Amino acid sequence: MIGVTDTEGDCAEWSFPAVPGSVRSARHAVRDALHQWGLDRGVGDVAVLLVSELVTNSLRHASGPIGVRLRWPHPDGEGPGTGAEGRSLLVEVSDPVPDPPTERAAGPEDEGGRGLQLVACSARRWGTRRGKSGKTVWFELALPG
Repeated sequence: MIGVTDTEGDCAEWSFPAVPGSVRSARHAVRDALHQWGLDRGVGDVAVLLVSELVTNSLRHASGPIGVRLRWPHPDGEGPGTGAEGRSLLVEVSDPVPDPPTERAAGPEDEGGRGLQLVACSARRWGTRRGKSGKTVWFELALPG
């Protein structure tokens, strides 16, 4: 892990080097933060799986640092990750490559190509946005309650 930017309040943020061990480090960091926040284990398992997929995608295509950021709503229902659909967890994975990822239709024998399909099928919403130096892939997961 390059560094922990923040893990206080309703946001946790990390930066990881573009090396294979970062996928495992990102999974552990996300799982630990969600556990500290007391969020549902089922939501945590899905969040960890999807972060793993997106960090792996970034590793394959980027040589710079990979950012992971979690935001969840305040207990009173205000703040990030809330909307007409209710409370949600917002997860963002950023890297220095500006090109958005492309969703592929993986064949039965393909080793890869399913990450974005998993995100699309598991998340309430997801998308990409360009930044000053790269892109961010984000998704929202509904929180129980």
